[in-house]
Amino acid sequence: MANTIKEQQHILNKLNIKSLNKMQEDALVAIEETTNTIILSPTGTGKNLAFLLPIITNLDPECIEIQALILVPSRELAIQIEQVVREMGSGYKVNAVYGGRSISKDKVELKHTPAILIGTPGRIADHFSRERFSKENIKTLVLDEFDKSLEVGFEYEMRGIINELPNISKRILTSATQEIDIPHFVKLENPTIINYLKEGVANLTVKIVKSPSKNKLNTLVALLNQLGNQPGIIFCNLKNTISEVSHFLDKNNIAHGCFYGGIEQKDRERSLIKFRNGTHQIIIATDLAARGIDIPEIKYIIHYQLPLKVEEFTHRNGRTARVNAKGTAYVLKWEKESLPDFIKNTEIEKITKHVIRKPQYWKTLFISGGRKDKISKGDIAGLFFKQGKISKEQLGVIELKQDCAFVAVPASIANELITILNNSRLKKKKIRITSI
Repeated sequence: MANTIKEQQHILNKLNIKSLNKMQEDALVAIEETTNTIILSPTGTGKNLAFLLPIITNLDPECIEIQALILVPSRELAIQIEQVVREMGSGYKVNAVYGGRSISKDKVELKHTPAILIGTPGRIADHFSRERFSKENIKTLVLDEFDKSLEVGFEYEMRGIINELPNISKRILTSATQEIDIPHFVKLENPTIINYLKEGVANLTVKIVKSPSKNKLNTLVALLNQLGNQPGIIFCNLKNTISEVSHFLDKNNIAHGCFYGGIEQKDRERSLIKFRNGTHQIIIATDLAARGIDIPEIKYIIHYQLPLKVEEFTHRNGRTARVNAKGTAYVLKWEKESLPDFIKNTEIEKITKHVIRKPQYWKTLFISGGRKDKISKGDIAGLFFKQGKISKEQLGVIELKQDCAFVAVPASIANELITILNNSRLKKKKIRITSI
């Protein structure tokens, strides 16, 4: 367990992290030494690791009940934190529960009680009401992205959950904004505040792109063609707008994915997988993608529709210019449109060039086997090298899930690989391989 500096470094090595940043170091000390801690830091600065390391350090290996509860506002954030805990390799069981996933799956996993439980307020409240596990040993409570999870829509469930936790000795709240008053029912007395929010502002450039017409689609495509093949997110306020933008990008042969609350969880996850492995370099999204999703560093974000609140503006912008990297937030503005007061210190970006976009190189393949089948990334790579006869350069990102896996391969040979490898055997399991 992570009770020594040596073991902490062992965890960091597993995560391919050389050392903690200053925010994480300060958070570790605060969480160890105080009862209540608030961590305010930009998106992408490693807040999850900042609270997970001390949580794991303080878990009791003899206890067979849940010891830490992490409440999150979205499914994607629950999945992301669960994945980080597993990659840390602490030896403690972790599970994530959330809406959109079958209750029966939760019940099976919770029969063997995890030390760390992660969940959205609605699903956790449901499990609490059915008394599926003991709450007596839950000593640590984390409210991740608390500015969202403590909003009015979640208040009833959050109040009910917190009131059923009699033995909390540590509370940890995290966010990338601080525009919220913390309700009394959280019982957050005299918290230590770790505030690194100003650190992320210096590397972000905000630019205005003027559209001659109220319909900004042609201006959007012109901007994308100027930016070329760089990863970015286009933010919209409404899912209907996403459909409109997606259709227009299809007409202009610009590969992209979509991400919003109205599509199935499976499709949301696959959209992120394709973005991470380079199949798509653009995602069109609502503010659901502004926080708590696991994607790599991106070069820019585009506000296709203006954000309604300063918090939305901050979280959207937090997807780029993360940690020490530079990034740009482009605001598409119709000439007669007024900007909100919180959008200031901007530059004007003129569209002066057209970069020829390279065709989509990668395609994503689905494999019907995963961790529960004892399949590893090495097994999958071996199959593609030996039977598929591809080179290392032709094997892209492999993402391994509990019951399936996803592999990026060159689009030019994807169908050929499906023909060769479909119905192969991996670790005694006959697998299906299809494109997604």
